[in-house]
Amino acid sequence: MRGIGWMLACLILWPSAAGARSPIKSDEEVVFFPTCAYRAADAWVVPVHGWIFEPEEDSHWRAELSEALGDILDLEASQAERALFEKRVRWFLVDNERGKRIPVPIGGQVYRTAASAPNGHFESAFTIPAARLGAKAGAFVDFEAVTRAGDSRHFRGRFQLVGPRGIMVISDIDDTIKVTEVLDRRAMIRNTFYRPFRAVPGMAAAYRRWAEQGAVLFYLSASPWQLWADLGAFLESAGFPPGGVSLRHFRLKDSSLVDFLSSSADYKAETIRLLLARFPQRRFVLVGDSGEKDPEIYGGIVRAHPQRVQHVFIRSVPGSELNAERWAKAFEGVAKERWTLFDDPTRLAGLKLSK
Repeated sequence: MRGIGWMLACLILWPSAAGARSPIKSDEEVVFFPTCAYRAADAWVVPVHGWIFEPEEDSHWRAELSEALGDILDLEASQAERALFEKRVRWFLVDNERGKRIPVPIGGQVYRTAASAPNGHFESAFTIPAARLGAKAGAFVDFEAVTRAGDSRHFRGRFQLVGPRGIMVISDIDDTIKVTEVLDRRAMIRNTFYRPFRAVPGMAAAYRRWAEQGAVLFYLSASPWQLWADLGAFLESAGFPPGGVSLRHFRLKDSSLVDFLSSSADYKAETIRLLLARFPQRRFVLVGDSGEKDPEIYGGIVRAHPQRVQHVFIRSVPGSELNAERWAKAFEGVAKERWTLFDDPTRLAGLKLSK
């Protein structure tokens, strides 16, 4: 439902939404990130995660950052590459808004999120009776923020109702399903900021096959949330099934962007443990690559939760450490039939995930 139809639905189905006061100013924008709702008795716990900010329109800052990256990495960019860079880097230069509680109508009631943090992000979890949502497990539910009177903009979000049983595929993004070349610093920066995102051939088909079998997808990456606009568009255009997502928080004032992009992501283990706790009856398939620490992280998860992880798939990345000693250490105590090192993604499409 869009435009006037959506507004009428707000007035008819959510009478409190019409009177809810919105903190979103006309020069501010809101982005919602896809989440996975989980069951709690006769209700759904719905995580809502978003970001409120004022866009930075001054290209002076983008030009300076582009020049700085170019100097550091000795990069030369074409006009088209610089245009793409300016489009992507604008997300890193916004004016984040703190202390904003965003009203969102879900299931016939308006909820207000927790106040946004200094980085503009806000996260809340609302417990909503299942009968009010009127959708079955597996369905995606759309919502949008309440804006001020006269503001015709739409800031939409989505969450998936993930039932308590079944398979969840947790997938890394960089060099697992998207060509990033993390091991090559200059190539990583080019692929992240200057070039259109490219899918690893065969991975989308494999994931679609698994989704057809009933698997739920969750995308987990060390990339910053500022890249979500293009990452989300990439996942959709490349044909990857929709699902929840977890990226990392980053502010230019807090860290070096280059070091951040090339650093190991210990937070992955924490996110996986959170999903294991939220879905205690589900089994998991973990997909990553050999470029950084996915084998070591996933091996530790299997050892800690041997009954919860059905299989681990590691994509072989050229130039990474592929010796037997690494695998013996990463998957110590894990039966060989529980993990697979692959270089041909088309092999995955033919595999049937047991429930």
